Amino acid sequence: MNPTTTSPPPAPSAPAQGRSAQYDAFHAARARTDLVASLYAQAMGEDYPIEVAASSSCDWPLLGLLTARLRMRPGQLLVDAGCGAGGIGLWLARALAVRLAAFDLSPVAAAQATSRRAHFLGPAADRAVFHVGELENTGLPDGCAHGIVCVDALGGAADRGAALRELGRVLAPGGRLVVTRALRRGAQPAWHEQVAAAGLTQEHLDERPDEPAMWERLYQLWIAHADQLRRELGQAPAENMLHEAHRMLPKVRERRAVLLTLRRLPSTPVEDGAADRMAAPGRHLGDRPESSKETPQ
Repeated sequence: MNPTTTSPPPAPSAPAQGRSAQYDAFHAARARTDLVASLYAQAMGEDYPIEVAASSSCDWPLLGLLTARLRMRPGQLLVDAGCGAGGIGLWLARALAVRLAAFDLSPVAAAQATSRRAHFLGPAADRAVFHVGELENTGLPDGCAHGIVCVDALGGAADRGAALRELGRVLAPGGRLVVTRALRRGAQPAWHEQVAAAGLTQEHLDERPDEPAMWERLYQLWIAHADQLRRELGQAPAENMLHEAHRMLPKVRERRAVLLTLRRLPSTPVEDGAADRMAAPGRHLGDRPESSKETPQ
């Protein structure tokens, strides 16, 4: 059954509402001007996927890696965790012929993503649903997702370990979570205990050697266009971006960017077939079973 889009999204918690204000302002401001997209395009060059228009490090090489690592079949359910304005999840939903359940902390971003469905999916737009949710509290049923993508969002979680456990709970047996991560060059990954606590196993670790230089170019562009950003986005969104640029620019050359693919093994004791039944008639994406209870880059 196609996901229903007639019910309202789950209401965010009070803390989420407070933390979403900065993201709401950014997404609302970006929708008023092409400036931010233009600066991303300049920083990425030919690697910039214009249609996706993500406020992240998503480029053509990353889209290729996501597609390959998910290994999804048509009709399965993909979750885009921290989806922003929805371009990545919608592009993948079209490319892989899968259903999409996506969420973001920002109600403004979720509304913008919903408005983009027809562009990517045409008459099949109702097979994508966007709602407001947190990485630590997705509002999705146990074992409902055959695949999850989380691009440049995990770093904004209040508790990364809790976020991984929540995404692991949502993942069906045999499903994969593909997430971007970054660490200081030469440092050892610190996520192994978090991955194990989430009931997942590491399947692949792909290097993204061009990602740090992209951020360096982008931050330099933000700083060079500071006055224009203030005029076109407004003072607060522009200052948030510029603060990020000045804070991160000295660190990007020490950055190691990777794509981490995690898998819930088929033997994990989550009821088989949950993901295939989660959109049964009369049930909405985002409904929990009765028994269970990102400065944007």
